[in-house]
Amino acid sequence: MQQFIGGRTPSPRSVLLAEVAQATQRLADAGVPSPRNDAEELAAFVHGVKRGELHSVKDADFDARYWEVIARREQREPLQHITGRAYFRYLELQVGPGVFVPRPETESVVGWAIDAVRAMDVVEPSIVDLCTGTGAIALALAQEVPRSRVHAVELSEDALVWTRKNVEGSRVDLRQGNALDAFPDLDGQVDLVISNPPYIPLTEWEYVAPEARDYDPELALFSGEDGLDLIRGLERTAHRLLRPGGVVVIEHADTQGGQVPWIFTEERGWADAADHPDLNNRPRFATARKALP
Repeated sequence: MQQFIGGRTPSPRSVLLAEVAQATQRLADAGVPSPRNDAEELAAFVHGVKRGELHSVKDADFDARYWEVIARREQREPLQHITGRAYFRYLELQVGPGVFVPRPETESVVGWAIDAVRAMDVVEPSIVDLCTGTGAIALALAQEVPRSRVHAVELSEDALVWTRKNVEGSRVDLRQGNALDAFPDLDGQVDLVISNPPYIPLTEWEYVAPEARDYDPELALFSGEDGLDLIRGLERTAHRLLRPGGVVVIEHADTQGGQVPWIFTEERGWADAADHPDLNNRPRFATARKALP
């Protein structure tokens, strides 16, 4: 006999929502950090709806391929590799094997940079993004600082496959090359240099999350015994590119708080070097200003 509660017949739970609940438990058991989010994102991806529309999928329309993508995520393949997309600030980016998947922590780095550029008394600020990867930082700056002139460089041909897709149709000046000697034509003319470089120490390899360690390119992750090798090189690149008074913004690991600002010393021509926290109040990026003559 059907039961009634408060005079109303309870609605049966849809097949898809029941499967999402089961998938959430499977992902949690596999150690996935955000099991509910990922189970819902994958359900929406497979069924061609938004996450908020999962309840609208009819039982007869449940797609068994859902369990195929859940199995891939159980193996810690990045969610973004499965869906082919990553979200960054107001952007939807194409991603896949060979390119570093942008992380939410970098959004606060870009937010600080945008505020810094807007505060400059410059009509068309010149910005350089070193180690651009997907192009996330460069595209966000181009979008949110409309009159800026944004330049980006990436070394890896594998990563550039995705960068080119993302910047197509934008006004980002994308080049292939080494960040350490990039843009000689812009020396002394740039208002802001920004980078999310590799910064994981080689000694930390075994502690890196499987999604990054097994799928992100090593070139985008590791940088010497202490993780700061490339940042040391980028300090010289930034100093070469920036005009006097220009600003550099460099992301780093939360465990490197206090170390990176010491790379940007007064003796090397810098002022106001400082660390800044991310949204979780962990040291996440360093900034410095090129000293005036």
